[in-house]
Amino acid sequence: MKHSTRTFSLLVLLSVLITAPAAGQQWTRFRGPNGDGQSDAGTIPATWTTKDYAWRVKLPGIGCSSPVVSGDKIFITCGIEEDATRIIRCLKISDGGLIWKRAFESTTHPMHQNNTYCVSTPALDADHVYTSWTTPKEYTVVAMTQEEGREVWRRDLGPFESSHGYGASPMLYDDLLILPNDQLGPSFVIALDRATGKTRWKVPRRSVKTAYSTPCIYRPEGGAPQLILTSTAHGVTSLDPKTGKQNWELEVFDQGIRIVGSPVVASGLIFASAGTGGGGKQMVAIRPGVPEKGAKAEVAYNLKGSLPYVPTSVAHGKLLFTWSDQGVVTCLDAPTGELHWQQRVGGQFFGSPIRVGDRLYCISRKGEMVVLAADVKYGLLGKISLEEPSDATPTVVDGVMYLRTRSHLMALGEK
Repeated sequence: MKHSTRTFSLLVLLSVLITAPAAGQQWTRFRGPNGDGQSDAGTIPATWTTKDYAWRVKLPGIGCSSPVVSGDKIFITCGIEEDATRIIRCLKISDGGLIWKRAFESTTHPMHQNNTYCVSTPALDADHVYTSWTTPKEYTVVAMTQEEGREVWRRDLGPFESSHGYGASPMLYDDLLILPNDQLGPSFVIALDRATGKTRWKVPRRSVKTAYSTPCIYRPEGGAPQLILTSTAHGVTSLDPKTGKQNWELEVFDQGIRIVGSPVVASGLIFASAGTGGGGKQMVAIRPGVPEKGAKAEVAYNLKGSLPYVPTSVAHGKLLFTWSDQGVVTCLDAPTGELHWQQRVGGQFFGSPIRVGDRLYCISRKGEMVVLAADVKYGLLGKISLEEPSDATPTVVDGVMYLRTRSHLMALGEK
């Protein structure tokens, strides 16, 4: 056992060294590298038909998590509505063929009518896949090998109290697996050792409303990396990702609204939104604090108008694009908040937009992909039916876009 633990530790260290320089060529967490939702692929069309898919496979269950990709493998999770079984499948990126699958028994429980038993997107390093899910009695985290799906370790982080269910996704930082846990019960953020699953640090959080956002990393010029979290109780928080020590915090959100969308870094600012009742109510641009320079965090500006609640925003250079749940897209100058344009594209959206080259892609809840120009001038480039509802966010790796609908997974790109 000790020998296998040492071997796993060496593999994790090697994976850190291997994947760190090439992170932009992988899609190993929710919305890709650092949750930015960015790809420079030039091979994704603005419009297509079902004949253009390289492959399309049926999934054994439903869900709204996103696929993640490493090397020649793609990983996707599903949930069985009847008994809450959680499934993770490893597929070939070449044709969608099954390599392995694992099923985990669970228990049914109440949650929001729009939620499912499969909402959290897995995280990957070079050799392992990490996935998480919750019930009211337990918060489960599992590490498996990518090659055969062998379970390496498992943790139960305790009860998860929420009237709406679970929603956040795990993220990796160096040799740590970091999981947010803002809920109605005892809340905290925790960093687990990737090799063993043991706690490396744990920071208590106040409990007001369950939050569904996934953290990201802010890398200031002349300062150490910062872990950025958002919740109703704390607003926007910066921690040292190695130790959990707080750098700064701004309590910017009203206590009656909820955090669903994730924070995103653009033009040296941190953008975070909150809402309630199916719509965005607040969105702020934060100028982060940098302790090494004695700079304090402050609100750079507040955004107004049609704001996102569930979708996470995306940037292209100095342009920031917000995509509201009700299908209103806004283009801003990220450094200043100056409005360039705002247009209603129609539909309802839970999935988040991504930027691929000079285009934006976002899937509506009824399963219509909307393609816009990622430009200072508005341009509608395409609307494509995916033939099934979807609440997921697309994934792009090596010039191929992977699209998850409620019960199917498709690959769009070179056949």
